[in-house]
Amino acid sequence: MKTVILFFSIASLCFSGCVSRGVASAEEYFSIGMAYFDLGKYAEAEKWLNRARSIDKTKTASEYNLGRIAYETGRFDDAVKYFDRVLARDKDNVLALKSAAYSRIKTGDLSKAEALYGRVLELEPDSVDQGYNYALVLMAMDKPENAEAVLLKYKLTMADNKDTLLLLARTQKAQNKVEAIDAYSQWLAETNDTKVRYEYAQVLESGQFYARALEEYRTVVTALPQGQPVSDATPKDPNALERTAVRFIIARLLLIADPEKDDGIKELETAVTEGFTDIEKLTTLLDETGISTAHKDEIRRVIDGISKTAAEKEAAEKEAAEKEAAEKAAAEAEGNVPVDPDTSS
Repeated sequence: MKTVILFFSIASLCFSGCVSRGVASAEEYFSIGMAYFDLGKYAEAEKWLNRARSIDKTKTASEYNLGRIAYETGRFDDAVKYFDRVLARDKDNVLALKSAAYSRIKTGDLSKAEALYGRVLELEPDSVDQGYNYALVLMAMDKPENAEAVLLKYKLTMADNKDTLLLLARTQKAQNKVEAIDAYSQWLAETNDTKVRYEYAQVLESGQFYARALEEYRTVVTALPQGQPVSDATPKDPNALERTAVRFIIARLLLIADPEKDDGIKELETAVTEGFTDIEKLTTLLDETGISTAHKDEIRRVIDGISKTAAEKEAAEKEAAEKEAAEKAAAEAEGNVPVDPDTSS
């Protein structure tokens, strides 16, 4: 229905402007361009808006919407140019400032994005959304203290804005602030997310609240699926949480916090059974002063077991490869080379 109405509007504009007078006005060009924009027909919209842009009365609006089209079609450098032209004529145009900032993020010019968002907040100091965007840029620039300062201006509204509260927690975590514990706790009181809970556990561990950290890490492990083999067709997500890696963290905490018990070693063995093979991380445990000598001997045993298994696997794979190569060579020598099904006609 919307499509029909918009096409009717385009037809009406062309009929009344182009036919009755023989020439369309800039306003009509602009209206036709925006009708196409609303339909998602960006090439047509761009054509009509470029016509409208040639006339001063619609120049700024056309320039701004051409920037929107460039952004929507992934031409972020072009979008920046359009929005900068608008700002050259109207430096306090909030819409253009926001759009220019967003486009600068896409082009990787975070310093300029930071300056633009700073100006937006001068013009709209009560805008939580823009404060949040500004803080995101500051975090991307590794300025968590600045991001926190921006977000704290909106502290009274955070109960109704979960994204802002979570970002505040992350700014405080980046600074190793104990206040992050309360921010994460408030967020998790109403929302359950495994990755965020993992971050919360890390903050608790950093604050030496080991019992609470262990509880949260265990909740994370329960929520994570058992590890699956990763093939070339389904590459491993580097940012994904791994159940075995979290089990290792639990084991490390138990070994340090409760060195008199064997719970940490048992947890470590469970992690290895489930597929944990990171010898480098295991080796770091040997330098932990809080881990007992007896447990370090057990850790060495675990490392030796992983190394032995890896060596046996490598030897088996090498043997299989050599056997396959020998069989292929023998078949070729007899002139009985199998035909590749992908090349047969």
